Amino acid sequence: MNTETIYVAFRNRNARVWAPADAVHVRDNLYQILDCRGDGAATQFREGALVKCRLQRLSSGDGLVAYEAAL
Repeated sequence: MNTETIYVAFRNRNARVWAPADAVHVRDNLYQILDCRGDGAATQFREGALVKCRLQRLSSGDGLVAYEAAL
């Protein structure tokens, strides 16, 4: 199982702050979060969540960002 780094937004922050998370690519733009390297309780999505990701420009360069829960 290959993991990739995706980025998950912190909740309740005035500015967008991203936490890196280890995730496995499921298919298309779907990823399952394995481990959030920030404070998981404070992030928009938690460990085990299936999320949709898109490529987005971050301060450190382009990265995959989780933007929506996959139902």
